[in-house]
Amino acid sequence: MSNRTTVTEFLLLGFSDVRELQILHFVMFLVIYLAALVGNLLIIIVVSFDHHLHTPMYFFLMNLSILDIGSISVPVPKSMANSLMNTRSISYSGCVTQVFFFMFFAVTEYSLLTIMAYDRYIAICQPLHYERVMNRRACVQMAASAWMSVFVYTALHTGNTFSLSFCGGNMVDQFFCEIPQLLKLACSDSYLHETGVIVFSVCLGLGCFVFIVVSYVQIFTTVLRIPSVLGRQKAFSTCLPHLVVVSFFLCTAIFAYLNPSSSSTSGLNIMVAVLYSVMPPVMNPIIYSMRNKEIKAALKKLIEGRLFTKNKMSIFHL
Repeated sequence: MSNRTTVTEFLLLGFSDVRELQILHFVMFLVIYLAALVGNLLIIIVVSFDHHLHTPMYFFLMNLSILDIGSISVPVPKSMANSLMNTRSISYSGCVTQVFFFMFFAVTEYSLLTIMAYDRYIAICQPLHYERVMNRRACVQMAASAWMSVFVYTALHTGNTFSLSFCGGNMVDQFFCEIPQLLKLACSDSYLHETGVIVFSVCLGLGCFVFIVVSYVQIFTTVLRIPSVLGRQKAFSTCLPHLVVVSFFLCTAIFAYLNPSSSSTSGLNIMVAVLYSVMPPVMNPIIYSMRNKEIKAALKKLIEGRLFTKNKMSIFHL
């Protein structure tokens, strides 16, 4: 206990020390953040107000959009504020908050993507049982279980991390607080306490990955058996957005955490972190809406309805 270092704040990695580049970073992150907010809010509004989209797939998609808004709101606003105020510091409690919520939103999103793979499996491989298996109550229970179980897991993981002794300084080699970078600052003897949690997390992640892969193997096998080309295209089109989102999520995460820290520069660390923490919330609404005719139609209907209402109001006032 005598060797325990009291850390009151951490220093985050900055994008640049040049003032002009700091302002440029602030503007770029502001545009990206607003794009993510608008894209995901549009999906939430469209799914909420269009009763044709009150299906399990769009219910989970709305949950995914909520998680995307939460995940990008953890690292980006603080990074923007630091660039604007020319500082790199974050309080101890602020760092704890970032670790907890970023992990919570990321792991819950991964869990939700696993559930969505199961939804697509039932819809294509067992269509006659779809309404019975994926009823409203079952969907709410699955989503609630994902949110609550990950909340408990994240609380335990975060508490375990910050119970360690930080004797390697307070400089976090990332633009936001995350556990892998914080563990580099922990004492070697205390690091052993976190090993069990890390092994459990890896096993859990691999279990979800295997479940997704097996589900899609079954889906592709079933789709290839459909006699008509149009039927195969229609079945595959319902899975394509989810498959692209899962692939993007996993590829960026794997690339980030398998990248050797000893051989990577700080600039590369930041670019990789932006890739897996900032880009998915921006890309997910685009991926899901670009090839989805139902979302396009609902969005068009919503916009035209509001414009029509405005036109009626303006004519009434005249």
